[in-house]
Amino acid sequence: MKKIEKLVALLVVAILSVLSFSCQKESETVVNKDSDSKFGGVLVFARSGDSVGLDPGRETDGESFYGSTPVYDTLVEFVPGETSIQPALAKSWEFASDGLSVKFFLREGVKFHDGTPLNADAVVYSFERQFVKDHPAYSFGPWKYWGYMDMDNIVESVTAIDDLTVEFKLKKKEAPFIANLAMDFAAIISPTAAEKYGADLATNPVGTGPFKFVSWIKDDSIVYERNPDFWGGDVYLDRLIIKVIPDATSRWLALQKGEVDVIDFPSPEDLADMKSTDGIKVIQQEGLNVGYLALNNEKAPYDNKLVRQAMNYAIDRNEIVAGVYGEAGKPAKNPLPPTMWSYNDDIVAYEYNPEKAKELLAEAGYADGFKTEIWAMPVARPYNPNGKKVAEIMQAQLAKVGIEVEIISYEWGTYLDKTDQGEHQAAMLGWTGDNGDPDNFLWVLLSEMAAEKPAGNIAFWKNSEFTELCAKAKEEMDPAKRTQLYREAQVIFHEEAPWVPIAHSIVSEPMKESVQDFVLYPTGRRVFTKVWLKK
Repeated sequence: MKKIEKLVALLVVAILSVLSFSCQKESETVVNKDSDSKFGGVLVFARSGDSVGLDPGRETDGESFYGSTPVYDTLVEFVPGETSIQPALAKSWEFASDGLSVKFFLREGVKFHDGTPLNADAVVYSFERQFVKDHPAYSFGPWKYWGYMDMDNIVESVTAIDDLTVEFKLKKKEAPFIANLAMDFAAIISPTAAEKYGADLATNPVGTGPFKFVSWIKDDSIVYERNPDFWGGDVYLDRLIIKVIPDATSRWLALQKGEVDVIDFPSPEDLADMKSTDGIKVIQQEGLNVGYLALNNEKAPYDNKLVRQAMNYAIDRNEIVAGVYGEAGKPAKNPLPPTMWSYNDDIVAYEYNPEKAKELLAEAGYADGFKTEIWAMPVARPYNPNGKKVAEIMQAQLAKVGIEVEIISYEWGTYLDKTDQGEHQAAMLGWTGDNGDPDNFLWVLLSEMAAEKPAGNIAFWKNSEFTELCAKAKEEMDPAKRTQLYREAQVIFHEEAPWVPIAHSIVSEPMKESVQDFVLYPTGRRVFTKVWLKK
């Protein structure tokens, strides 16, 4: 930018730091005198719920990753809009001939937001805190995602070879290993900040990313400012605000009023109106996701396979999709989304058949039905836009076969904590694939290892045959052989019925027409690095 443009931009940032949210919106385009410039402005992104924390190593939910993604980078990253991998903080990498070690070569001159340099020691710190038990930051866990991804059984050590070279030694070959390192839990943090804040790094994130953390008002908004020293080139927005507006209708109204620029998880019934509204555009993409009802196998009556199968026959997915997802969803039959390679389409879905459900319940010793809890998610997610409404539909359907349902919900962070400790009987949750690999669904959500608390496998289903198939697939480098193993695993899942798979969704992101270069990621990320506002 020209010198005068820089001065004006700095002045605006200073003003915005003391103004209210509404004043920030009024000032969003008053950034520089060049109306053709991509630089400047404040973008407000409205979502349904708040982050649990901003340390991506400690969290597992998409709302938390929304909050940490602007701040942090990983060694490798996904190509925008794809699941293929490209260099990020590591400019290159190379595997040893035996596939049991890999070296990463870091970019030179990258700095954390606190001014300290990115180096190999910082990378080692970021990973060792998650698995070296005598590391000074290990106690700030639990490091849930590290466990979900089975990284203790994959990574032997992480070592600084020199200032800009890091070597990972592996315990075994792992086909999706590089893709795993593009996931949020593999973010590189500032060791200086981690030592300064301790566990409070979760509310004071410091990374190398395109935006610097400014402030967080819980259940209201998180504010970020542009990182002028970002290693990845120009960042155009002066500020990014992630705003919590729980109700979908209220988010749509805020977009119409111009109070926000982009909204997450619109109500499906509003989509047609959004697409026909002047000044609004809707970006859509078939999601790499699945929404499900997990049946806790550690608690009766869901320790009985016949009951779990009966639940699958008693719940009408088509009614749920029509009533909640509309044209933006399709019924699910497998734990993998149809867009994922190795999806087994030969599996015949459980039909809606209340009479068959009653037969199975009688065979299981529940001829008169039973009482159960169904936990409903309190926030909209891409795989489930309205957990309460889905639960109410299930409640009515299950009553027809003698199952009396009490609907329970909690604040989002509490909901996640309680489900991963297994306090529920049956709970709704879902998943958007983080690395484009079936392993990220089948191992993370359904393996025996993932049933260890805090669990990713909240059905607490432990099937050794299923787990062994997935373990073989992780170490198999031939995609055709991996596909066959995953297809066999899905057959076991279908028979054992640890979930009621509900739906896969098309992800829709409504926004002002002035928002440019926003890209939906299959992995569910919301990335604003190269987004700009047309003046």
